Amino acid sequence: MKKFPSLRLGSLLALPLGAALLAGCPMPMPLPNPNPQPAPPTEPKPAPTATPVPTATPLPTPVPKPKMSFYDFKLQTLDGREFSNQILKGRAVLVVNTASNCGFTSQYAGLQALSDKYKDKGLVVIGVPANDFGAQEPGSDAQIAQFCQKNYGVKFPMMSKTVVKGPQKSPFFQFLTAQANPQLAGEIGWNFEKFLVSRDGQLVSRFKSAVKPDSAELVAAVESELAKKSG
Repeated sequence: MKKFPSLRLGSLLALPLGAALLAGCPMPMPLPNPNPQPAPPTEPKPAPTATPVPTATPLPTPVPKPKMSFYDFKLQTLDGREFSNQILKGRAVLVVNTASNCGFTSQYAGLQALSDKYKDKGLVVIGVPANDFGAQEPGSDAQIAQFCQKNYGVKFPMMSKTVVKGPQKSPFFQFLTAQANPQLAGEIGWNFEKFLVSRDGQLVSRFKSAVKPDSAELVAAVESELAKKSG
């Protein structure tokens, strides 16, 4: 068996790395650096910028329509003259939808008597003819005026024939039946319904057709409003 010459430590250190390994000697460990350099500081990464969410353009605030009052309406009389409700300020008003060929037509006499009794105390009765119930007011304004004067001697203000019910209802009756007083709202049921308006323009009572102008409940309501001072 062939013998290899023995190697000394000095010879091993002088050998290249590969030769030292082939010789079966461990590689010497590197000595630690006595003066280590600190690692350079790490700069913080900027926070991601949030993508702005587009905001909707705010809609303009709608301006509420001014609330209508009883005195804002202008009507027209049977003879074609303008009738402004402004002249009714400070008075109690009884508005009645009328008809010439109705079973309640005789109430014209009671309405005129009521007007005669209380007009000097501040009551105004207003009749508004309508052909909405049983087609019982078919005539023209001139014919209605002649009928009322000839048969009942009507002297209180009578307005031009109008629509008081349904989709074609006049603005004045839209107000009386829906907006004037929610507690008294509702369509008119028949001819000669009655709406009592206070001295300050508020709808305070409403009476069905069968309630006669001289009935205790209607007269009491009228007298109660006349006893109040206007606001």
